[in-house]
Amino acid sequence: MDQETDEADRTEKSDMIASLESALLHPAVKLMIGGGIFAIAIVVLHRLAVNVGWTEVQADIAALPLSHLMLALAFTAASFMALACYDVLAVHSVAPGRVPVGVAATAGAAGYAISNLLGFSWLTGAAVRARIYDTYDMNMGAIGNVVATLWFSFWLGVTILTGLLLTFHPAGLGSTLNLSAPAETGIGIGLLTLFVLLIGWLAGGRRSVGHRGFRIQLPGAEMALAQTAVAVFDIISAALTLYVLLPPDLAQNFALFFVVFVAAIGLGIVSHSPGGIGVFEATMIAGLGAAGRSDMLASLVLYRLVYYVIPFSIAVCGLALAWIMRSPDTDKRTGRKIYSIVKPLIHAASAGIALMAGLTLLVSGSLPAEFGRMRALQEVSLLSLVEASHLIGSVAGVLLIIVARGLYRKQAKAWWIAMALIAIGAAASVARGAGWLQAEALLAALVLLGTFRNAFYRGPNQAVFSPSWRWLIVSAMAVTAAIWIGLFAYSNVEYSNELWWDFAWHGDAPRFLRASLAIAVILLAVALNAWIGGSGPRLKPEPIPDRVRDLVAASPEAEAGLALTGDKRFLLSEDGKAFIAYADGGGTLVAKGDPVGEPRAGADLCWQLRGLADASGKTCAFYATSEKYLPTYVEMGFSILKIGEVARVNLVGLTLDGPDKGYFRRARNKARREGYEFDIIPARQVKAHLADLRRVSEAWLESKHGTEKGFSLGSFNEQYLAHFDQAVIRHTEDNRIIAFANLLQGADMEEFSIDLMRYDPEIPGFVMDALFGELMLWGADKGFRWFSLGAAPLSGLKSGPMATMWNRIGNAVFKHGEHFYNFEGLRAFKQKFNPVWTPSYMAVPRAIDAPGVLMDVNGLVSGGIKGLVSAGAKGILR
Repeated sequence: MDQETDEADRTEKSDMIASLESALLHPAVKLMIGGGIFAIAIVVLHRLAVNVGWTEVQADIAALPLSHLMLALAFTAASFMALACYDVLAVHSVAPGRVPVGVAATAGAAGYAISNLLGFSWLTGAAVRARIYDTYDMNMGAIGNVVATLWFSFWLGVTILTGLLLTFHPAGLGSTLNLSAPAETGIGIGLLTLFVLLIGWLAGGRRSVGHRGFRIQLPGAEMALAQTAVAVFDIISAALTLYVLLPPDLAQNFALFFVVFVAAIGLGIVSHSPGGIGVFEATMIAGLGAAGRSDMLASLVLYRLVYYVIPFSIAVCGLALAWIMRSPDTDKRTGRKIYSIVKPLIHAASAGIALMAGLTLLVSGSLPAEFGRMRALQEVSLLSLVEASHLIGSVAGVLLIIVARGLYRKQAKAWWIAMALIAIGAAASVARGAGWLQAEALLAALVLLGTFRNAFYRGPNQAVFSPSWRWLIVSAMAVTAAIWIGLFAYSNVEYSNELWWDFAWHGDAPRFLRASLAIAVILLAVALNAWIGGSGPRLKPEPIPDRVRDLVAASPEAEAGLALTGDKRFLLSEDGKAFIAYADGGGTLVAKGDPVGEPRAGADLCWQLRGLADASGKTCAFYATSEKYLPTYVEMGFSILKIGEVARVNLVGLTLDGPDKGYFRRARNKARREGYEFDIIPARQVKAHLADLRRVSEAWLESKHGTEKGFSLGSFNEQYLAHFDQAVIRHTEDNRIIAFANLLQGADMEEFSIDLMRYDPEIPGFVMDALFGELMLWGADKGFRWFSLGAAPLSGLKSGPMATMWNRIGNAVFKHGEHFYNFEGLRAFKQKFNPVWTPSYMAVPRAIDAPGVLMDVNGLVSGGIKGLVSAGAKGILR
């Protein structure tokens, strides 16, 4: 496979790993909880920082001893060494010898440096690790176990440290926690006992735990102890990074500080805000009783710089250097190794660059400019230019935060936009007096992002400014934090309506107000665009190639004829031996059925469609497939879901004699007695009868209050109908056509089927039963082996305690969903033919993608929920 297909494969696998995180709690619920925590934290932080001025914070930052800053850097380095060891131990526990130590250490340290900045909830190391470790042939179960082991290690460390602190309850801890000494000791001993029991349990043999289909292998006792030691070292080092930056009077009780620190980290994770911003600060200030203290805020600002920004910058610079080193001139083996490590980190790092650049522009736009710098600018510039530059810089900042998601999704358009926005932001920084240092930082970001240009390949048809609602919430959190910084900085300025119209050289507060309004409006506009516009322009249907028509005619499968409905696109193999018919459902490129043509070429086309979907930033799915290509879909890492059963009548030796065919025999005889006759109109003569067929079709549609369907069903389209013979029922009295069905005929007399079946609503019901009887006799006489009745949706799905969640839900809908669609009735009707039932499947990247794919398929078939419900009147559904 080509490079993009391989990358698509790793992307889909990383998404499967990421679904581990949503197994315990739905992402929407997580974000609701996180959003609530963030909102509360911002309100609390605003109250705790009352009466503190920005100039005071700046002074406290400048007054911090250099030795304290160097200690903080040392503890940060120690923490990231431990973070690297997390992955080394986890990989050794799950797949010993599979991944080189250096690769695992890089995945740990660099992965955490990037994900810490972007936010733990939106981008954990799961996706990054899946892509890196997949290069070393680790299967999905092993990668999932690595991710789970990392979590396991962290919480082992938290448990043992908390247990020790509570057991020995250092001075001041009990009063803060509002616990009596015996209660504190009891809880601490309980946690330590739990830890000892867990280690003892792990020592008894290989253990595993599971939830909702996921099975996680736990490490042995020795490995668990080693992981605990690393976790303790990491957590203490991270805590000490902030501890040495605290004011002396707040750094008296490390035990109390540590408990507050762990709580702040936990709440920051749950909040889903980038880096836990706002939530971490509010928890630390409240927990240490440091309300109204500028020196505490100064310590938190420096902690952000030391523990988040500097490691991220080092990681990105290292990635840029490695990306350059992997050039064709490098030793091939070394180049491939570097590429395998660096490639999975590039897009996350690029998103981090855009996010950090955007936050820099927003925060600097929220803070007052230096007085001396503005005075110097006054002599060489215009006030209107300063005002415009301030607004432009803030707008570029919020757009960079939004575009960051597009960079993570490898969008080429997002890269170009981000480059332009950073350049604009750098120019605006100079023009509005923010200083050369900020402009130089933005130019450095521009160079780093430019280094990764060829890592962005996804096509131009994607909407960059239609982010997911999850990222919109994350963006809103970042903007809210930046606006709060401005409110904090100008808390000494009394609000009045006149501020909005105050244009002055030292009017920083009015400029902040106007910029805040602009970025809020832009964020709202982007949200509305994402809601209304969806995921961007869809790929439109294309003309049917002549080679596709030839392959349909040569296919023994009757439903290959549905490729000619005129609402699809086509992937045709280079040798012309196979094709896939697919459509763009908005978020999904979905193929109708299996590839048509030579199997080996068809399998290659499956991979090509997956690569095309990946390049478009969409999901790839195969809808209503048979068992023929299941090995290919499994090889692609897809989940296979049964969506129903297809009914086929064996026509070999078929007659209407016997009790099981009595229903159709009586209907056929009665129809003949009452003047109804069966006929076949050859395809070459169909155009001459289109007016009569249209009359019947329009009457049928009006009686059903329905609309034309598509994708997996034909519509009354003259070009489509002209491809096929038409089975009709006429009334002999006036030779008028009163019912018709187009015949999809497979090659080599393998099978035939019907698609568009319409009839005059005033005819007796037995006439349509007669039509089916005539069709079966006609097919048997022609020598066809099978008559396909199409699918019965959700038929044959097993229920019970051992069944999958998908099967249980589908079975319940099949049995109790009669208000929406007569599933059981449709199957019962087809059962009258005494058919052979074969399963019909849907192949999707992950089972969790199925609802979204089905919604897209519904849109293609019926145009929405209303259309799906009205489709229930149709007798045949594919």
